[in-house]
Amino acid sequence: MPSAQAQSRAEAWLARVGLAGFGGRYPHMLSGGQRKRVGLAQVLIRDPRILLMDEPFGPLDAQTRQIMGNLLLDLWSADRKAVLFVTHELEEAIALSDRVVIMSAGPAAGIIGDWTVALPRPRDIAEVRLERAFHELHRDIWMTLKDEVLKTYAQGGGA
Repeated sequence: MPSAQAQSRAEAWLARVGLAGFGGRYPHMLSGGQRKRVGLAQVLIRDPRILLMDEPFGPLDAQTRQIMGNLLLDLWSADRKAVLFVTHELEEAIALSDRVVIMSAGPAAGIIGDWTVALPRPRDIAEVRLERAFHELHRDIWMTLKDEVLKTYAQGGGA
């Protein structure tokens, strides 16, 4: 595409992830959360049909994780892309998704649980965690996840 068009699309995506005016900055000039937002813009500008996000918010502090989660929810609402979001954070999984799948640990990993998240959209991560349905689902999923975590520790695989 022509350079001017590419520049315009890049600026539009930076604005969508809350970084309008940051286009001239180098990565070392950005915070961790800002770098994650740039990474999200870099992926979404290509307009993929499916997003694979493997622990994308892992190294971020709690507040930035929440902001990034809400940003992802907003972007998803606008484009309705399929997202496969891998996380070890159960609350994050429930708050962001329509479906939570738990896998067993180890080389013979497999699906050990599959739940539908029927919480209404649009969602705000902080607010959805206050809902009774969120807590009931969390408790249900945690019972399966807890058993798997305890098995892993018993086999010597715990941290």
